[in-house]
Amino acid sequence: MDKDETLLRLKNVEGHVRGIARMVEEGAYCIDLIRQIQAVQAALNKVSNKILSDHLHSCVITAVRGADQAERERVLKEITEVYDMASKV
Repeated sequence: MDKDETLLRLKNVEGHVRGIARMVEEGAYCIDLIRQIQAVQAALNKVSNKILSDHLHSCVITAVRGADQAERERVLKEITEVYDMASKV
């Protein structure tokens, strides 16, 4: 995902969150709020997944193919940590 596409998606999410805040201020129905929050979470997950995929296909492949053992271990540890954090959410 290129930088411009990522920023556009994040700005859309930002606008969506502002809309949810307005809904709260206006006393919107709870289930409607939850649905909108879930939509934002899904949008953020798509951005996160695309960034991770790009990382795996660039930085990780470069490190795994490289000669630096420490760099390979560092990159693999990062991926494990990201996966661990995602499973805690």
